[in-house]
This record gives sequence, C-alpha cells and structure tokens, in this order.
Amino acid sequence: MAVKPSTASERAAFTIKEFCEAHRISEAMYFKLCKVGLGPRVMRAGRRVTISMEAATDWRRAREHASQAPENAAA
Repeated sequence: MAVKPSTASERAAFTIKEFCEAHRISEAMYFKLCKVGLGPRVMRAGRRVTISMEAATDWRRAREHASQAPENAAA
C-alpha cells in the first residue's frame, strides 16, 4: 500500500513559511502585518506557531473586504 503525500487540502494548518508561500507574501510582510494587528489568528504549541486553514480563510476574507472598502467614505 503506497503512502500518499499530504496535500494542502488535507492539511489542517500552515506553518508561517507555508502560509507566506501559499499567500505569496514575504515572511517580513507577514510579521509587519502581525505587528499592526492585521495578521491571521495563530495557534501555539510550545514554540511552534501554526495557522489553521479556517484562520487563513478568515484572513483572506478580511483582507479582501478591507481592500474593497472606500478609503475616504466621509470625504
């Protein structure tokens, strides 16, 4: 019986590096976004930090929504 390699659809969470690769952002940009409160939710297990698929989906939706909002709605 052959062992099938894991695919993104079967994965439960990303590492930070995997998240950045999947979303085509640099790790530096990831940490900048986190610093200003715009990063995805993370899970911590000891020193390991992962980002669930649900958190990645929520993060993409939030970023899409923010990019569609008018910048100067009051002006």
